Amino acid sequence: MLITRRLEFDAGHRIPDHRSQCRHLHGHRYVLEITLAGDIISKDGDPANGMVMDFSDVKALAKAHVVDVWDHAFLVYAGDKAVVEFLQTLPDHKTVVLDCIPTAENLSETAFRILDAVYQDSYSNHLRLQQVRLYETPNCWADAVRRD
Repeated sequence: MLITRRLEFDAGHRIPDHRSQCRHLHGHRYVLEITLAGDIISKDGDPANGMVMDFSDVKALAKAHVVDVWDHAFLVYAGDKAVVEFLQTLPDHKTVVLDCIPTAENLSETAFRILDAVYQDSYSNHLRLQQVRLYETPNCWADAVRRD
């Protein structure tokens, strides 16, 4: 069975080597969709009976490990020295320095890597993260999908 939870957050970024508008500082209303695979729990008296995972637990874990960390932050590539140094001059600025350029593809892959261990069989029903879809705009998204 597959289940999916959708969350939204706002963040800024730039793509430093891009040839068009994306090289400028800008922001997006990102949408994160987390798809989990697992067996449906069938255990009388269990609060998760009939579920793969309680959607509120899917949300709480994603918020704690990705959404709240990235929400209203500027996501910047560590190699983008000019922007990193500028952001360090802003007192109490919420900055997330990444080891990759913050494209939709890289952010989706990063979120997958962060969340993979978080959801790993937490309900003893073979639960595992199957896919992370990150919408950068309503018309553009990237999917990080389990390969093993």
